[in-house]
Amino acid sequence: MHVFLSPQMFSNNDEAVINKKLPKELLLRIFSFLDVVTLCRCAQVSRSWNLLALDGSNWQRIDLFDFQRDIEGRVVENISKRCGGFLRKLSLRGCLGVGDSALRTFAQNCRNIELLSLNGCTKITDSTCNSLSKFCPKLKHLDLASCTSITNLSLKALSEGCPLLEQLNISWCDQVTKDGIQALVRCCPGLKGLFLKGCTQLEDEALQHIGAHCPELVTLNLQTCSQITDEGLITICRGCHRLQSLCVSGCANITDAILNALGQNCPRLSFYPLLNDASLISLSSLSHCELITDDGIRQLGSGPCAHDRLEVIELDNCPLITDASLEHLKTCHSLDRIELYDCQQITRAGIKRLRTHLPNIKVHAYFAPVTPPPSVGGSRQRFCRCCILL
Repeated sequence: MHVFLSPQMFSNNDEAVINKKLPKELLLRIFSFLDVVTLCRCAQVSRSWNLLALDGSNWQRIDLFDFQRDIEGRVVENISKRCGGFLRKLSLRGCLGVGDSALRTFAQNCRNIELLSLNGCTKITDSTCNSLSKFCPKLKHLDLASCTSITNLSLKALSEGCPLLEQLNISWCDQVTKDGIQALVRCCPGLKGLFLKGCTQLEDEALQHIGAHCPELVTLNLQTCSQITDEGLITICRGCHRLQSLCVSGCANITDAILNALGQNCPRLSFYPLLNDASLISLSSLSHCELITDDGIRQLGSGPCAHDRLEVIELDNCPLITDASLEHLKTCHSLDRIELYDCQQITRAGIKRLRTHLPNIKVHAYFAPVTPPPSVGGSRQRFCRCCILL
């Protein structure tokens, strides 16, 4: 079927045919499927379309990242006044010009907000979290990654006013300590995702608070939290039995002991951050955990989750593991990929033996070429390709 729409139907006046033929309720429904850019264009067609396009019911989910990132605070204020209680999801990721004042106005007007991303909004401070705490009790997902002025005061405020919080990202907020984590988890028992990448002041005591108060936790990212040890992670294992996704990459104090604890207590585990569907993908990221040994991999490989669910394991820069680790993984029938860069004790022969049990596995490794001997009968020194490049 072909539909012909004459130019008269869309003329830039309020008497256009489409405005007469279709009731406003139907037009409003059509507009509800449009993105931000298209809505703004429609708003310029006529007075009636302006009212329809900018109706708050069409602005329940807004992502300005792909639209315009150099917006000023007044734009956020205007959006919040227009959307009011309709707005459920807003992403201001990368909007560097938005500060505390604009977000206070936003919080006052959009009290039904459930998902808010302020990732990279470096102007905001604890004042913004105080506003969210005071006016936005339905907030469930909050992304404050790289908002480096955020401190423990923000976490205390969120714990008091946003008890429904399920996911919080404070990666690279390096002023946060155990006191802030303690205040947060005691009043937000429904936390399912906690992203603490680069929070370098966190110690084992912070993990103890998480383990004691977050039974629903599914995802935990502790990448480069360099002060944590096995002791803190063991409390996570014992208290967070629903854990599916864990990243401890760059935590150099982690040893084999944690792998046994994870295998025994967290049968749903897949060690990695930011998975789209952790229930479908099992991935273990142990890169740069330099104290991990073959015995730890043995315990991981024999755990209840490894045989049928472990699909990817990253062991880059784990200098103590040898070919024995590959032997311990050969019964992990779902294993699809293994990363072994800079694992100097892994050999080609070990990889070949692994492939006899897992013929379809993808192995990413690097073997430095042997420097060729000097040329016979000449004074010119031969160099391997690495030396030439350097």
